[in-house]
Amino acid sequence: MPDVRYKRILLKMGGEALAGQGGFGIDPQRADEVAQVVKDVHDLGVQVALVMGAGNLWRGSMGTQAGMERSTADHIGMVATVMNALALKDVLERAGVVTRVQTAFEMRTIAEPYIRLRAIRHMDKGRVVIIAGGTGNPYFTTDSAGALRAMELNAEVLIKATKVDAIYDDDPYKNPDAKPFERISYLEFLSMRLRVLDTTAVSLCMENNMPIVVLDFWQKDSVKRLVMGESVGTTISA
Repeated sequence: MPDVRYKRILLKMGGEALAGQGGFGIDPQRADEVAQVVKDVHDLGVQVALVMGAGNLWRGSMGTQAGMERSTADHIGMVATVMNALALKDVLERAGVVTRVQTAFEMRTIAEPYIRLRAIRHMDKGRVVIIAGGTGNPYFTTDSAGALRAMELNAEVLIKATKVDAIYDDDPYKNPDAKPFERISYLEFLSMRLRVLDTTAVSLCMENNMPIVVLDFWQKDSVKRLVMGESVGTTISA
């Protein structure tokens, strides 16, 4: 196994990574591209866990804006994350990567229940673990679920996969003079009220000294280069 900086990672990925045209649905070609990135990292001997979002299928805000009760809207989103997880598992398995899907609530006929020690055991055996269903509770984002699982599974870093190559001091799409951060502290992130990550997730990582790296998932070999020790994206740490 080549020398790597991180031997176990938690990759937090929004559902939009699997989206088709218009940002909705599951595009098999995009799923293949995502699976290849995961496989490239896994082939280095890195233990990989993923937490999936569901923005390509459902956003709770859509329901609440139409008068839906918040808990119901969030539960729909949790179920949608399982759909994404199953789609990605299928592609990974066909690429030769043994994968398990675990869910925060029981769906035994299609996935394992999330059990911390079982997930760790899977990773120790070289399997990728995709964790769906968020935290299993409404009012929490999948960012918070990613932070929680990173701590529980003893990951060495939480990687937030986005479409932007770093955290900026302003919106780079609106302000061409926006400057990227190579490093930023948890407190600086929270005080600046940046929206790249949920503040609950960042606070949880701060309390447990879990480093976060925000990077452009679609930049060539970005995740692979990070685990190999290269400086990629923005690191949020103490």
